[in-house]
Amino acid sequence: MTTLFKPCILIPVYNHEKPLPGIIERLAAHELPCLLVDDGSDASCAQVIRGLVEQYDWVQSIRLEVNQGKGAAVKVGILAAQAQAYSHALQVDADGQHDLNDLDKFLSAARQAPEAVVIGRALFDASIPKLRYYARYLTHIWVHINTLSFAIPDSMCGYRVYPLESCAKSIQSQAMENRMGFDTEILVRLYWQGVTVISIPTQVRYPLDGLSHFRALEDNLLLSQTHARLFFGMLLRWPKLLLRHFQ
Repeated sequence: MTTLFKPCILIPVYNHEKPLPGIIERLAAHELPCLLVDDGSDASCAQVIRGLVEQYDWVQSIRLEVNQGKGAAVKVGILAAQAQAYSHALQVDADGQHDLNDLDKFLSAARQAPEAVVIGRALFDASIPKLRYYARYLTHIWVHINTLSFAIPDSMCGYRVYPLESCAKSIQSQAMENRMGFDTEILVRLYWQGVTVISIPTQVRYPLDGLSHFRALEDNLLLSQTHARLFFGMLLRWPKLLLRHFQ
């Protein structure tokens, strides 16, 4: 596995035309190339994305003509970034939830441990919807079961740095969830591959005018199916997973 550190920023976008320009403006100071994956956004958002690509020479975009889900957009972005010889992709969400002041912390951790995946552990303020706050703990429990460890304290925070070689290997070797469950599934599968997980606490807020595409019924059902699929995958791997605690 390569130890080269050549990162880019990856942002999946779906109708986030209001917060996205401000996010890109703040990212300019970091002087990193940025890949926007437009997941079938409406015409107004697509126009904003085209304007950002024209305005900033370090921003490029890929458009999916039909909305496929956040997971599908991230998978396309990961493979595209690897094809352009980047070693890592720092993912942030396009809705303004993530604290960009912590971006250097994520990059520094990835630079020091280039083979690891660096993930955010969300620290919420009062803006988070209570149902989503408590529902996250059920996913945390399933992730602990499916990895037989506490190595992944928060699998749902989309603020993370992906090592592209390991991620591409996982994406290309099996079908994975295309929607919200991808954030969780990719981390479990990376852990199964032996990838080290580094967790960084970071503030996450839900803006009053924020746009969430989380579908309470459909996405929770898909997430449950993902947990079940991973559980049976864990049963095939449990001796190896337990052995990791003694190595």
